[in-house]
Amino acid sequence: MRLHLTSSLTSGILIGSALLLAGSASAETLREAMVRAYQSNPTITGQRAAQRATDENVPIARSSGLPSLQSTGQIIDNIVVANNNFLNPERVGTGSLQLSVPLYQGGAVKNAVRAAETRVGAGRAQLRGVEANLFTNVVAAYMNVIRDEAIVNLNTRNVNVLETNLRASRDRFQVGDLTRTDVAQSEARLAQARAQLQSAQANLISSRENYVNIVGVAPVGLEQPPALPALPGSPNAAVAVALDQNPQLIAARRAADATRYDINVARANRLPRVAAVSSGNYFNYLGSLNVPNVPASGVNATVGVQLSMPLFQGGRPAAQVRQAEALRGQALENTTATERQIVAQVRSAYAVWQSSQEVIASAESAVRANSLSLEGVRAENSVGTRTVLDILNAEQELLNSQVTLVTARRDAYVAGFALIAAMGNAEARDLGLDGGSLYDPVANYKRVRNKINDWDGDGEPVPVATTTAGTPAQTAAITRPLDADVNAPVDRSPALTTGTSAPSRQ
Repeated sequence: MRLHLTSSLTSGILIGSALLLAGSASAETLREAMVRAYQSNPTITGQRAAQRATDENVPIARSSGLPSLQSTGQIIDNIVVANNNFLNPERVGTGSLQLSVPLYQGGAVKNAVRAAETRVGAGRAQLRGVEANLFTNVVAAYMNVIRDEAIVNLNTRNVNVLETNLRASRDRFQVGDLTRTDVAQSEARLAQARAQLQSAQANLISSRENYVNIVGVAPVGLEQPPALPALPGSPNAAVAVALDQNPQLIAARRAADATRYDINVARANRLPRVAAVSSGNYFNYLGSLNVPNVPASGVNATVGVQLSMPLFQGGRPAAQVRQAEALRGQALENTTATERQIVAQVRSAYAVWQSSQEVIASAESAVRANSLSLEGVRAENSVGTRTVLDILNAEQELLNSQVTLVTARRDAYVAGFALIAAMGNAEARDLGLDGGSLYDPVANYKRVRNKINDWDGDGEPVPVATTTAGTPAQTAAITRPLDADVNAPVDRSPALTTGTSAPSRQ
C-alpha cells in the first residue's frame, strides 16, 4: 500500500511538473529562461563534458583485456670492433613485432569494466542533479527579479507619496496649522524612504546581474510564473519520494557500488596472469658482414603462453586491498551523509513552502487592513485627531506589509520548486521543456563504448556556453507593473492641505 501511494504521488508530480511551465510562449516567461539556461549555461555544459570524460573510462578499462601489438626497430653502428670477433658486424638493423593476448588476469579487467560502467551511471545521476539545481537557480533568479522590481516599485511610490506629504506639511506650517516638528518628521521620513529606495534599486540590479549570470540574457518584462503543481501533503511523503528518486542520492549510491568492484581489482594484483604471446624478429647486417655461410639478413618467429605468478611484492597488493576497502567505507559514509542532506533539504523546503503560504495569507490581510488604516488615519488627521507622525507610521506599515507579501510569494514559489527538485522531478524531461532536442548522455556512451581505434578523437573542443561580456550593465528601471492585490493605493483620502485632494498613486 505504501509503494502504491508513493507511485501515485510520483506520477502526480511528474504530470504536474510537466505542465508547470506550459504558460505563455513569449520570450520572457519562466519556460524561456529555463530553455536558455539549459542550452547555454556553462555549469550544465561543463557537467556534460565531464560526463563524456567519464564515459571514456569504460573503453579504457576494456583495453586492458584486449590484444596489444607493438613493434620496435633499431640500427646499431659499431664504432669499434674487436679484431678477434669475426661475427661482430660493423652495422646491424633489427625489427621486431610482438603480439600479446590476455587470457586470464585474475578478474581485474572484468571488475574494472564493471566499476567504470557503474560510475557512468553515477555520473548520469549527477548530471541530472546539476540539471535540477540549475533549474532551481533559474527559478530563484527569476523570482528575485520579480520580487525586487515590486519592492523598487513600492518604494518609488512611497517616496512620491512622502514628497507630497512634505509639501503639504510645509504649506500647513506656513499658515500655522503645523509645527516645525511636524515638518521635520516628514523630512526625516522622506530621507529614510529615499535611502530605502536606493537600497532596493541596488538589490534589483544585483538580482538582474545574477539572472544574466545564470540565464545568459538580461531580464526584460518578466511575466508571472505559472502555478506550481500540487505538492505532497506531508514532509514524510515528500521524503519517501526523494529517497527513491533524488539524483544526488542515486549518484552517491552508485558511486558506492563501484567501490565494491575496486576491491576485486585490487585483489587481482596478487593472482596469476596468463597471456598468449607471439613475436617476430628481423635482422639485417646492412652489408657490413662478409662471412661465408652466414646470411646477411633473416627472420625468426616465436609463439607461446606466458604465465606470470607473483610471489612477493613487498606487501603492495595487501595495501591496495586495504586502501580499496577503506575507500568503500568512505563511499558508504558519503551515501549516508547525502541521504541525511536530502532528508533535511526536503523537510526544510517543505517547511519554508508551508510557512510562506501562511505568511502570504497574513500579508494579504495586513495589506488590506493597513490600506484601510491609512485612509482612516488621514481622515482623522483632517479633523485634528491624528498627527502627521501617525500618518507617516501608517504609510510605513502599509509599505512593510506590501514588501512582506511580495517576498513571501517569492519564497513560497522558490521553496515549492526546490521541493520538487529535491524529490527528483525537476529535470528537463519532467518539466516538458522544448526549444530543441534534449541532451542525451546515453548517446555518447554508446558511441564510444566499443571503440578500439588508437588514432580516434573528437577534435579540439570549442565553448558551448554563451558569454555575457557583451551584456549591458543592468539598471533599476521598472519593466512590469505591480500585481493588483499588492498595488493598494497609499493615498486615497483627503490630503494634509485642507480643501485639496492628494493625487492617487496607482
